[in-house]
Amino acid sequence: MARDSAGMCLAWQRCSLARPSSVEEGECLASLEGLRLMVLHGWSNVILEGAYLSHIQKIISPQEDLSFVVRLLADSYISVCSLPFVELTIVFLIELVELVCMAAHRISCLVFALCTLSVSAQVYLSIDCGSASDSYKDENLIAWTGDDKYIQNGESHSVQTDNSISHVLDTLRVFTTRKKNCYYIDSIRRGRVLVRATFYYGNYDSKSSPPTFELQFDGNPWVTVETSSSDYVYYEVAYVMKNDSISVCVAQTNSGQFPFISAIEVRGLETFMYGVTNANYPLFLRRRVAFGSNATIRYTDDPYDRIWTPEVPNNGLLRVSSDAFFSSVTILNDIPPPAVLKHAVTAISPNSSIQLPMGLPSFETLGYINWYFSEVTRLRPNQLRSFRIFKDNESFSEPILPLYENCTQIYVFGVNASSGTTFSLVPTNDSTLPPLINAMEVFEIGNELTNGTDTKDVQGLASLQKAFAVLQDWRGDPCLPAPYTWDWIDCNNDSTPRVTTLFLGNFNLSGMLPDFSSMDALQIIDIHNNSLGGPIPDFLGTLPHLETLNLANNHFNGSVPASLLNKNGLNLVVTGNPDLCASGASCLSTSDSTRSPSARSSGSTNNVRTMFGTLIPSIIILHVWRKKH
Repeated sequence: MARDSAGMCLAWQRCSLARPSSVEEGECLASLEGLRLMVLHGWSNVILEGAYLSHIQKIISPQEDLSFVVRLLADSYISVCSLPFVELTIVFLIELVELVCMAAHRISCLVFALCTLSVSAQVYLSIDCGSASDSYKDENLIAWTGDDKYIQNGESHSVQTDNSISHVLDTLRVFTTRKKNCYYIDSIRRGRVLVRATFYYGNYDSKSSPPTFELQFDGNPWVTVETSSSDYVYYEVAYVMKNDSISVCVAQTNSGQFPFISAIEVRGLETFMYGVTNANYPLFLRRRVAFGSNATIRYTDDPYDRIWTPEVPNNGLLRVSSDAFFSSVTILNDIPPPAVLKHAVTAISPNSSIQLPMGLPSFETLGYINWYFSEVTRLRPNQLRSFRIFKDNESFSEPILPLYENCTQIYVFGVNASSGTTFSLVPTNDSTLPPLINAMEVFEIGNELTNGTDTKDVQGLASLQKAFAVLQDWRGDPCLPAPYTWDWIDCNNDSTPRVTTLFLGNFNLSGMLPDFSSMDALQIIDIHNNSLGGPIPDFLGTLPHLETLNLANNHFNGSVPASLLNKNGLNLVVTGNPDLCASGASCLSTSDSTRSPSARSSGSTNNVRTMFGTLIPSIIILHVWRKKH
């Protein structure tokens, strides 16, 4: 059993050996593997419990020699635990599997399986955009669902050009209206996720004119999507969510070029994966390569469904296959699937180098790069494979000696590079074998994630959407990324933007106005030409920055609140509300003369420009609306 300093159980060990005489050896091996994990990650203040050792507390540092631990384990039954992260508790299940060694006829290997309770890693959603299917499984055994639950706008289309990639690409959803259209996926616990968006034009509109448009996520700019007539394209971003929902949006940038989308995939990652990066910055995938593989590697070989693109040798490189047995690679931060370590590429001669194609943009950017190395065969005593990573002409790493039946991950974070930067593997002088590489991931580090539109405005807009169904089609962040606000609002340029204007005229709204008093940055509210009724809400007069309120041509009744009539500098428009009176005595009489708002308005406070009985203010507000749009 394993506990933290507070006594909470964090990890435990289950032994499932058929040979009782081998139990002690198996337990020692498993415990040693767990301690290796702790050393790798620098975990400390560890309590170890077992049948022979009731409590042991030991502080382990990454630099400590494990020889003492080996001697300790030789005589003791120990299960290993740790508290690797404050945010999530990761539970490791060490399960011993009996593998008979032909020479000694005893247990010689163990499988170290990662069994995680991470909430984020349970997120696994695949949306087939434009599909009418409720659910189905594709050729990779991935379960897909239609998109009706995640978006209300757009049109479903089938492609005309057959594709040999996947049935998922047979349909798409296209958007011919609005500045941006968003898929909204809610009820997701915050964590690190991988989001992938796929696009296949397939000449769905018979125009042979693939569009270009913007892709966005959670109010952040993502990438300019450039589609083609025959090929599909996908984009990935890995990041730590700031809210309990995810939005994926497409935005039109060119007239007549309508954005579309074919598929959206969300995959939960362990919190520690790609954790060397700051949680406030996203990682945009540039390349993920399985060198030497002859097929794409993804789920089920990779439980996180990362797509590892095969790359066959060229330019004098050789494809090699590994004869190693991989018990586990979960001890690596980013958990590469064992399948990508089954093959590699190597140079032809011991003194040859390997130049790595990085897929970086033409301009210099900040990158995060992972390289994975695993020896493909057990080397003889007189053999040595040793090499360094070079950036351009300068050494970028210490000598790398790939391990057999294991994997070495080398990563670099925050490196400045572009398509003109050369990364290569260069053998050391004492190496008798050429360099090799199994897999690689290249990310571009994006700008800092936005916190989104101010929470008070998000709450107020949610109240409006709840009250009026016609507004519920707008999803995603209301203000971000600029200038792609929702069509019926305007926002300021603050780092956490505020909504300053509501343009809801002619939206066919009916019923009573809900309370959106939390939107205290509003300057203009225009809701003319609807069928809104009931009394004018008092909270409108408490909005501190309100300058224009156009309620013309609705069915409001009762009196205009004194908070509006007494508000300094307010341009108030209420014409076209026959059951509305100004205030005071005029609201006590039913005669036309005393109920005339225009007659009463002349006696109202000089601080308010209250407009009754004239359409001029409505024309002014409409002019503002047209200028905006």
